[in-house]
Amino acid sequence: MAKVYEQIAEDFRRAIRTGELSPGDRLPTETALVEKYGKTLPTIRQALGLLQSEGLIEKRHGRGSFVRKPRKVVRRTNERHQWEKNRAREDHSERVKTGATEHDTGLQVDDLVFHAHYREVEANSDLAAVFGVPEGTTLVERNYRTRYRAEDAPFNMVTSYLVRDYVAANPDLLDDTKEPWPGGTMNQLDTVGIELGSIEERVTARPPTAEETDELKLLPGTSVLIVRKISRDIDGRPVEVSDLVLPGDRTEMTFITPLERW
Repeated sequence: MAKVYEQIAEDFRRAIRTGELSPGDRLPTETALVEKYGKTLPTIRQALGLLQSEGLIEKRHGRGSFVRKPRKVVRRTNERHQWEKNRAREDHSERVKTGATEHDTGLQVDDLVFHAHYREVEANSDLAAVFGVPEGTTLVERNYRTRYRAEDAPFNMVTSYLVRDYVAANPDLLDDTKEPWPGGTMNQLDTVGIELGSIEERVTARPPTAEETDELKLLPGTSVLIVRKISRDIDGRPVEVSDLVLPGDRTEMTFITPLERW
């Protein structure tokens, strides 16, 4: 049998499902709910806490609880990589029309706010081992954040690494003011004669750090997906490594594997 606070929460779930309560609507105050249900304040707060953990409502400091607007879902499929490669050598006029984020969300370029920041760092033991270079090798660390203009949190947190010597022949690849780059990393690497031959993605999950919770605007109990993406050239040499932090409440990952016929 459902507990009292679960029954109260179900009343609100039903109201949200049927449209009686719409995104942005304010819920009655805790005092009003105590009077309505004839239950104690802790019971009401348990019900509201349950709804918040499910992502149905959000609490705004000093203002109360509101029905949460569903965040734009990002649908990532492994087929996106071939899509990116196919467009990497298209004319600039075509490449500038759309990017990987638009591909994954169905949004348009003008719907997005993009930020990039580059800096040079030394390869630590982890990255040195992945790239197959000595520790201390100079890397270009690239941090990317892209968000939907109608929202206040980025879709994910991306940190990408390039070996500086591999890309230094094109100074534009060391300059974050050239971002967003039409055609993305595959086109960038093509400008220095690097063609990607494979991409490996390793996916794990964990609770978010405090920084990730704050930047991604995660609700309590939301996990993050961690993707280590290793891009190799046609000779198998690792040429780019990306670490992605994806919020679990808005990310759908699909892996499609073609199978040869017997």
